[in-house]
Amino acid sequence: MKEFIIKIVSIFVILTTVSCSEDTIDLVGLGSVKGRVVRIGTNEPLENVKISTNPGSSTVFTGADGSYRLENIPSGDYSLSAQREDLLAVFEGITVISDRELEVVFEMDVETAGNRPPNAPTLLTPADNTENLPINVELMWSASDPDDDTLTYIVSLRNDENATVERFENITDTTFTLSGLLYGVKYFWDVAANDNINSPVNSNTFAFETETPPNNRIVYTRLVNDNSVIYSADESGGTEISLTSTAKNSFRPRRNASTGKIAFLQSVGSQTHLFTMDEDGSQVKQVTSSIGVSGFNLEEIDFAWDDNGAKLLFPNQNRLYSINVDGSGLEEIYRTTGDLITEVDKNENTGIIAIKTNNLDGYAVQIFTIDEAGVVQDVVLTGQNGAAGSINLSVDGTKLLYSRDISGSENPVTYRQLDSRVFVYDFGAMTSTDLSTDKVPGTNDLDARYSPNEASIIFVNTSNDGISAKNIFTVSISDLDARTALIENATMPDWE
Repeated sequence: MKEFIIKIVSIFVILTTVSCSEDTIDLVGLGSVKGRVVRIGTNEPLENVKISTNPGSSTVFTGADGSYRLENIPSGDYSLSAQREDLLAVFEGITVISDRELEVVFEMDVETAGNRPPNAPTLLTPADNTENLPINVELMWSASDPDDDTLTYIVSLRNDENATVERFENITDTTFTLSGLLYGVKYFWDVAANDNINSPVNSNTFAFETETPPNNRIVYTRLVNDNSVIYSADESGGTEISLTSTAKNSFRPRRNASTGKIAFLQSVGSQTHLFTMDEDGSQVKQVTSSIGVSGFNLEEIDFAWDDNGAKLLFPNQNRLYSINVDGSGLEEIYRTTGDLITEVDKNENTGIIAIKTNNLDGYAVQIFTIDEAGVVQDVVLTGQNGAAGSINLSVDGTKLLYSRDISGSENPVTYRQLDSRVFVYDFGAMTSTDLSTDKVPGTNDLDARYSPNEASIIFVNTSNDGISAKNIFTVSISDLDARTALIENATMPDWE
């Protein structure tokens, strides 16, 4: 009996144990999630987006069409996320059901979608409507960004002279210097702040006006980056202003004081043409077109104002032309029988025109005058060996400046001069006076012109080696021993 009871109890314990064990087995079902990830607003598929669940089960990445699929996810509640470095992460609460497939579409935006635009810049200096500023102006402003983004700036500049709008971009500081502005012009400027996320935000617009141009009566040229550039300066050689671009070859400036214009030569392709501009370098206009300026050596060619600044006289090979400054009225007024016309000057009080001619090599020089009918009046120079030129009539027409290489040297290849001196020819006395008595030996005096009061002359002095720097000097005609160095590294002066 005792053994029977023990067996019954054992069977009960075993059954109880088996029953309890069956109650704790949790057979969880599996489900899946699929879907697509697209860009918000455009439905553009987004590739390589990381899709994962929390609590973690598995992770996949979207394909080129933006699709994804998560399989064998235990049923239950999850947070499903979509993440990529350049996009705002998106989270979606889901419930996975056993043996069912859930579909979830994510719409994602760029990471900076919540970024705020910069605050509008505040313009500081120059204050609005400031006048009489120099042609180099420092602009200053303040700016900030609500998200502390790094800002760059765009400065826009306009003026009341033309429709040109200049934009200076990718400025990293809150100051910017404008250089080479025009004299006597009103400018308008504003600043845009850019965080490279939102659209740039503009400031208000301020205005300022530059000072009137200085009375620079001397013009000349200087070689910059292989191009000749025209400058002006005051009578002490200071207040130097660049008038033409370094990107163009501009030379032989001739100032007309009555019109406030400067005429000059400029290379246009393979040709050379006459241009005019205002004394500050603005309002550049081409004068010649169908017939340009030409001769044996462009560095020696010269032209002249006529008709109180309404016309210009210029040479083309063996012909002398007149043209209105607006480009109309082209007229041949004189021609030689074969020699090239290289230089011309006119005295408007007397109507006398001075001309320098030479052969194809620049020699066999003749300097003479003609009247407005083309009749020869006086012969200043003929039958001399060597180079000559630099002709300039005095205001009363009684004298003529010119230069001549008294060495008589002739080199058709290099056109090198060895001892060029400046002379003044008196038409009444028919005599020439040497004005280069204090010239340093081994140098040349070239490109001589009268000063406005004709008490002195301005000219170029340079070594006769043909490669040294050229410098502009002045000397009083009454004191030839008192030369004054005026402007270094410059040539082709004019003083009106």
